[in-house]
Amino acid sequence: MERNRIEEAANRKHSGKYNCAQAIGCTYCDEAGVTEEQMLCMTQAFAVGMGTMEGTCGALIGAGVVLGLKNKDRAATMRQMREIMTDFAARNGTVTCKELKGAGGQCVRACDDCVRDAAEFLECRLKGE
Repeated sequence: MERNRIEEAANRKHSGKYNCAQAIGCTYCDEAGVTEEQMLCMTQAFAVGMGTMEGTCGALIGAGVVLGLKNKDRAATMRQMREIMTDFAARNGTVTCKELKGAGGQCVRACDDCVRDAAEFLECRLKGE
C-alpha cells in the first residue's frame, strides 16, 4: 500500500482546496487516465455528501469515479466499490457523511480520516488485493 499517496489525498483535503471526492480523485487521476483539471470538474458536485445533502461520503464517491475510469468494466467496478463501501462501513460504522460528521452531536470520523480510509481501500483494489 502506498502510504505516501494516502497522505497526499488527506493533505489535499486538509488544504481546503479540494472536497473529499476531489482529494481522492485528483490523487489518483493518473490511474483514472484523466488530468487533474478534468477530475476536479468530474468530482466537484460531490462535496458534503453529494451536493451538500449529507448523503454518501464524498471520499467514497471519489474512489468510485477512479475505479470506473480505471476499470472500464461495470461488473468489476461495482464489485470493488461494494468491497470498499463494506470495508469503510466496518471501520467507521457508516458510509453517510451526515452520520460521520456527527448528526447526533459527536463526530464519528473527521474528513481527513475518511479520505485516508477511502484511499487505503482504493489502493488495495488498484493493486488487486
